[in-house]
Amino acid sequence: MKRTVFVAAFALLVAFSTHAQPTNHNEETVAQFQAEMAAGKLTSVQLTQYYIDRIMALDQNEVNSVIELNPDALDMAKNADAMRAKGKLLGPLHGIPVLLKDNIDTGDKMQTSAGSFALVGKPALHDSTVAAKLRAGGAVILGKTNLSEWANFRSFFSTSGWSGRGGLTHNPYSLDRNACGSSSGSAAAASANFAAVSIGSETDGSIVCPANVNSVVGIKPTVGVTSRAGVVPISHVQDTIGPHGRTVADAAAALSVIASRTPDKGDPATSGVPLGWQGTGRTRPALPADYTAFVDPNGLRGARVGSTRQGIDNAPPQVVAAFDAALAAIQAAGATVVDLDGAGFQFVPANGEFLVLLYDFKIDVQKYFATRVGVPMANKTLADAIVFNDANAATEMPYFFQEIFQFAQAMDTSGPDPGNNPQPIFGGLTYNQALALDHDAGVSLDTALSQFNLDAIVAPTDSPGWTSDLILSDHFLFASSGLAGGPGYPIVQVPAASVLGMPMGISFLGTAFSESTLIKLASGFEAATHARIVPTFTGNITTANTNGTNLTPPPPPKKDSGLRPHRM
Repeated sequence: MKRTVFVAAFALLVAFSTHAQPTNHNEETVAQFQAEMAAGKLTSVQLTQYYIDRIMALDQNEVNSVIELNPDALDMAKNADAMRAKGKLLGPLHGIPVLLKDNIDTGDKMQTSAGSFALVGKPALHDSTVAAKLRAGGAVILGKTNLSEWANFRSFFSTSGWSGRGGLTHNPYSLDRNACGSSSGSAAAASANFAAVSIGSETDGSIVCPANVNSVVGIKPTVGVTSRAGVVPISHVQDTIGPHGRTVADAAAALSVIASRTPDKGDPATSGVPLGWQGTGRTRPALPADYTAFVDPNGLRGARVGSTRQGIDNAPPQVVAAFDAALAAIQAAGATVVDLDGAGFQFVPANGEFLVLLYDFKIDVQKYFATRVGVPMANKTLADAIVFNDANAATEMPYFFQEIFQFAQAMDTSGPDPGNNPQPIFGGLTYNQALALDHDAGVSLDTALSQFNLDAIVAPTDSPGWTSDLILSDHFLFASSGLAGGPGYPIVQVPAASVLGMPMGISFLGTAFSESTLIKLASGFEAATHARIVPTFTGNITTANTNGTNLTPPPPPKKDSGLRPHRM
């Protein structure tokens, strides 16, 4: 009798644990999910419930990557199943749960807040173009992910992954470490198997840095490939929307769904050459119908890639060794690696970037505010957002302030020709001059590609994740995203190594609209290395050698030790 009770109790405990932290679909790909659903072995409702259960078990108490779950998710999944039963499939993400960064409008019951209470209240009136494309493609919008508040564009002293509304996103490999930003929740959630794929945004580094520290693939598309309509902006010149996925194929499938192949009236960049590139002679080619067609396990064979180290030589030797090993793997897979640094090539930095972002933010965020109703910032200005933060400092600014907001507010955007207004805080540099400097950065990258006959540039993405520090802010060591940020060029980041248990990746960078080439190269590297590591949800990955010695307390004194007080 006792044994029967014990066995039953043990079985119940196992069942509870399995339900609390389901693992049966971990690391499965979009293609595998589709095959299982096609074979009748899995439904979209079951998959959606699986992710909900896993989020409720692991995210709230550990990673904090999901800021809100969609109350309509299971209904969307049920509808996807019904359509499948009738033989109607809408695309590669049909029935697949997807998470969206909390700066992407969804015209449903969920908030779109950019992590700030300034936008909390009535939900967005309409879907963003990206959300609408996901719905039209049959995807299940599972929820919203946490982010660095205002996409990390509020303070010089911010901690990536923190927002007033969402708190701090943790790295699923070591919960004391940073998930990078601003798309921290998007990358951490995809890595932790909280969704098949997720959607983030980048202005400079906000897709690829989170992908780097969370061991996922991140695709930062060329500006204009995906629409920014209905997305809380920083800059119409540099912002872009892209996916996180555990494999190159998964991320490519998501990009296939959200790409704008026809002009979107809500985003002029989708109509042709992105803003800031007029007069350069570039034309926009037709976008591929299916980016997964370029996934190739032999994608590096015969390729020529130029390497640049972008400050990594000042990083710890384990980090340097990881990048060296990645270059060796690229060569072993059949590619020629050209050492651009050794050849003396100097990339031109996008020295106008910060002025451009400040100037654009002041104008673009006000345009976004005009699309919202029933929230504190509806139809208001950046100046009003600054006042809101001051009035709500306990929740919005407990750790860092809003210097970047204040710099942006100081931009002179008035007059008949505002682009030629000298900006005093930048020594009289004008907005148009700053745009020209960023254009020169793109010319520099194009020059490297043509001069050395390269398919792409490869660089270390960022360092492994640092310990989160809400007092002293972020601890970036290096980054390569700036090579593509100013000119609005694409990047595909792919996992490359484990450094002391923490992920690190590399980035393939190219000219405008070269996503297909970058996907081919990244998938070749992925097939050659299988470098993604699975999260461990460890509290602190470095504790093995930090505990110190085992002290032995001295024994109590003997009853008569023979010792006498010392008298002077």
